[in-house]
Amino acid sequence: MLEPLFLKPVFQEKIWGGTKLKEEFDYPLESDQVGECWAISAHPHGVCTIENGPFKGEKLDELWKNHPELFGNPNEEVFPLLTKILDAADDLSVQVHPDDLYGKEHEGELGKTECWYIISADEGSEIIYGHHAKSKEELEEMITSGDWDHLLRRIPVQAGDFFFVPSGTIHAIGKGIMILETQQSSDTTYRVYDYDRKDDAGNPRELHIQQSLDVTTIPHVDPILGIQQENQGESSITTFIKSDYFNVYDWSVSGVLNVKTTAPYTLVSVLDGFGYVYLNDEAEKIEIKKGQHFILPTSVEKVRLEGDLKIIASEPGTKNR
Repeated sequence: MLEPLFLKPVFQEKIWGGTKLKEEFDYPLESDQVGECWAISAHPHGVCTIENGPFKGEKLDELWKNHPELFGNPNEEVFPLLTKILDAADDLSVQVHPDDLYGKEHEGELGKTECWYIISADEGSEIIYGHHAKSKEELEEMITSGDWDHLLRRIPVQAGDFFFVPSGTIHAIGKGIMILETQQSSDTTYRVYDYDRKDDAGNPRELHIQQSLDVTTIPHVDPILGIQQENQGESSITTFIKSDYFNVYDWSVSGVLNVKTTAPYTLVSVLDGFGYVYLNDEAEKIEIKKGQHFILPTSVEKVRLEGDLKIIASEPGTKNR
């Protein structure tokens, strides 16, 4: 029987984290400050474990190295993508990420281009997405003087919104927002501003002003997404983004949805509902439900989904094939 690779998530406590990951997805969490669910990850700061099949108990980073045939025999040394769910019970720091060149030279890892699907948002919630500086000198002056009201670009959000956040984009997730994030496998974050918060020891959290000035894109320009939707009866496939690093889709299932997979592998997160998945033309169904995350290996060419499901799926982009 062909099976998806189901993964056990890794959870990260954060100063801004809350309880929604436990309340919304029924994850067995004891802390009331869990900010991140690393749902599909081979990054050394949070490696997921395979939960089923012949590779049960194996770490995803080791599976990537030992069984490249599952992933289309890739050229990359490390699994290039990372899927997270974030619960922002408080505002995240204003931050920016480097590109691959800067990240590898200064941090020894990939850069970080990412994207966000807004799962839920309290009324009045906002993100910071971009800035108003017209030059590096103006950016530095506004950061140094703390002129955040004029520098930062605030955008109201609601459930179902999607944002592409290329490396070099100043950004922050606001209080009351839960997102699914698809990103490069990197944990490098440069803080520009953190609301003067202090860490557990009572010290101001570290900022990275010079690195932020080095990597921020000036001026900010919103990327053009070209979102497209294909309907199949009451179900649909929405293409949010096709980029160098990842392609991201919304699979909304109300009854039946058929998907052809042409990528070396596909990352799948079930955000809501219950149903079944059939792989290729096999008759045996596999139960899937809200809160599960899995990878479809390279041998999967056809997917049939049945039930009532909200799924975000991603696959490697052109640079990772």
